[in-house]
Amino acid sequence: MSPKPPILKPSAMPAGPASRLFALGGLAASGLSHMVKESARQMSRGQTPDLTRLLFDETNGLRMAEQLARMRGAAMKVGQILSMDSGDILPAAFTQALSRLQQEAHIMPRDHLERVLRGAWGDDWRQHFVRFELTPFAAASIGQVHRAQLKTGEVLAIKVQFPNVTKTIDSDVANIAGLLKLLGVAQKVKDLPDLIETARVQLHEEADYLREAAQMERYAEALSDNPTFVVPRAHAALLRPNILPMDFVEGEPIETLTQAPAATRNQVMETLFGLALRELFDLRLMQTDPNFANFKWRPLTGQVVLLDFGATRAVPEATVEAYRALMQAGLNEDREGLIVALSDIGAVNDAVLTTHRVRLNAMLDIMIRHLRQPRLDFADRHFVPLIREKAHEIAMDQTTWQSPPADTLFVQRKISGMALLGVRTRAVIPLRGLVAQAIV
Repeated sequence: MSPKPPILKPSAMPAGPASRLFALGGLAASGLSHMVKESARQMSRGQTPDLTRLLFDETNGLRMAEQLARMRGAAMKVGQILSMDSGDILPAAFTQALSRLQQEAHIMPRDHLERVLRGAWGDDWRQHFVRFELTPFAAASIGQVHRAQLKTGEVLAIKVQFPNVTKTIDSDVANIAGLLKLLGVAQKVKDLPDLIETARVQLHEEADYLREAAQMERYAEALSDNPTFVVPRAHAALLRPNILPMDFVEGEPIETLTQAPAATRNQVMETLFGLALRELFDLRLMQTDPNFANFKWRPLTGQVVLLDFGATRAVPEATVEAYRALMQAGLNEDREGLIVALSDIGAVNDAVLTTHRVRLNAMLDIMIRHLRQPRLDFADRHFVPLIREKAHEIAMDQTTWQSPPADTLFVQRKISGMALLGVRTRAVIPLRGLVAQAIV
């Protein structure tokens, strides 16, 4: 069941604002060029091209995955989020191509790594280790991870941040904001500039490894009463703002659950959904990045390994209570209560409630029917096209465009990520029972 090791490609990360803007612009231009060429080819055969599918096809997905992997930073995070879709929003071939971001990664050239390590630990940095593997065993959007052994015998996973990653965050966010402004979106979506700034701050927090180590410790203490979860501990002596040494914890990538027996898949996903609900209603502290790479599982023990706490946020009391009301209304199959709760968390605005009330009612009725089953089958996606059809007209009405509060978006990001993982693993879990127990 062991997966293939990731393909790692040494390359310098483009760090300057101009170079990253050029990379993003080139990616957009090549994607549009491919769409135009394919459209012309189909029209020459008497076919009517589907422009959306041509833009989000496998070829463009592979091209995007390669470019974003080379860029790393905030741009790569966007691609990772898109790759989690199960074909409900984007064509499956596109998201499958983007999933290469999980299997292929660009890493620092060896001389860049040496400079980072010397800058953090001094020229004699090797004195701390019996062995330090210079080839990383994993890499992501902000850093890469090396295995090392201390003279005490402890084995560590050491996360080393890419040079200049904080500069790329600012330039990527600025480029995205500029693109949205150019497209006219920034003027039409209320409070979008504030949301973009929140995202920028969040990304900088994720790049602060001192903060992440502190959040990791909070989780380890909070979950110490549940042996199902394994949380690594940071090694304080070698901790730096751009280097995070932690316990090396063995585990299988969470996606390998797709090959496990149904009972195993269901149990692990029930555990993860239970954790998300505990984060929201009990801990009031949530790791809001549901990237699949942040979870591993141990087939022999059934334990779940939790990784990457950079995106951890406290959940305000008002947000907790708003979600409690939303979930209680869902359990009660109370459509009016759901509408009030959705309005309270900022998911719908007055334009939706007045102009599109019939469509909203129909969407909620579909979801109520789907979610009332005692054991929810995430592989059952028959409701998705029904919802998409009702939502299309609402989405086309620019008066409905609004940005929910940042706290709502971060919570929803985690819940949606867990749902996508449930779809990927074809899990069947007692979701209603988990929710009822959590909101008491």
